[in-house]
Amino acid sequence: MFFDDIEGLFRVFVISLLAYVALVLFLRISGKRTLTKLNAFDLVVTVALGSTLATIILSKDVALAEGTLALFMLIALQYVVTWLSVRHEWFQRMVQSEPRILVRNGAWIEKAMKDERVNRNEVLAAVRGAGKSGIEGLGVVILETDGSMSVIPGEELDAAMDLDGEVKR
Repeated sequence: MFFDDIEGLFRVFVISLLAYVALVLFLRISGKRTLTKLNAFDLVVTVALGSTLATIILSKDVALAEGTLALFMLIALQYVVTWLSVRHEWFQRMVQSEPRILVRNGAWIEKAMKDERVNRNEVLAAVRGAGKSGIEGLGVVILETDGSMSVIPGEELDAAMDLDGEVKR
């Protein structure tokens, strides 16, 4: 009930250790950017790495070499995508979304909220998380590229916005 046999436990122990070491090594080589949460694409890769590691550890059908190759490929592809997005604006636009203003000067921007599939309660939760009681007096609430929301008080609005009202990058 608690385990099938001692060999299975030993396998999980050894594979966990080796797969974990391989993952840490790959992440150290690829750099800090690999596990950032700057956008939704980064989150998907991070979740895929965790899922792959779990599969390597628990599935008898996946050999250690195959699993570590899968980890390596996810990290290598993430590296290539981020490398290209830093060097080519057209590629960056293809893989990253733009920040979107949901509230401006204390007023809801319904079209933006509808386009981004965000409701008022979700925005208000972010506003409360920023220590504000409501949208009155807020400069902007921005849906960031990683899905988080930034709340900027009215007095700080000029510092965060271009003259044409677009979010500064």
